[in-house]
Amino acid sequence: MSNIFPKVSIITVCYNTEKTIEKTIKSVLEQDYSNIEYIIIDGLSSDRTLEIVNQYKSNIACVISEKDSGVFDAMNKGLEKANGEYIWYLNADDQIYAPNTLSLAMENHKKEDFVYGKAILVNESGVERKHEVRKAHPQAHKLSWRTLKDGMVICHQAMLVKRSIVPKYNLKYEITGDLDWAINVLKRSNSFRDTGLYMCRFVEGGISTVNRKASLIQRFQILCAHYGVFTTVWRHFIFLLKAIKRGTIR
Repeated sequence: MSNIFPKVSIITVCYNTEKTIEKTIKSVLEQDYSNIEYIIIDGLSSDRTLEIVNQYKSNIACVISEKDSGVFDAMNKGLEKANGEYIWYLNADDQIYAPNTLSLAMENHKKEDFVYGKAILVNESGVERKHEVRKAHPQAHKLSWRTLKDGMVICHQAMLVKRSIVPKYNLKYEITGDLDWAINVLKRSNSFRDTGLYMCRFVEGGISTVNRKASLIQRFQILCAHYGVFTTVWRHFIFLLKAIKRGTIR
């Protein structure tokens, strides 16, 4: 398979994730896709994270443990180490959906710039919460950078991006930098493919959830930067009206 299918660099960044990192590592190492480069960037954890990582070190291409300035700085470090044709970011409390997920995702590949799928939201106990992912999944033939004018309609952990077009994260956006990154990725992409698969299980409660107010402000700034102030304000106004009509805002 490694002679036919492109190498995929899977990058996991972590910091004090001793309770979750092992399930993430196992979900990568259990893949039946043989051409994987796994990279783990640790932010100098003070718990057992690195001890757990080292148990699997013989099957991990690169492990770095050093101080960083945040999750997106760590992701940039992982990108610098990656040699794969495709990049896949997988957080330290998330899991690839099934052992054959990557094989199925890449079996019909035509070297597209952007390959994507769906994700399932789970709680900390691993219980799936499909009904809480409300945004419509975009079709490949309609996909462009403008698709994200309403935010992340594709989960960050369900994106496989060709290494040659992957930008670094803008560290100015320390909370919602994944949105800015995804828009820039789609601006650079000329070909898209929806795998139609569930790519991963991701756990609710990331930094954008914990810092909700700051996250919303930063999200607004990013959307204004890419789509213009008028368009962004207008779409937020329409969203507000719909929310009031649904009764979710009173």
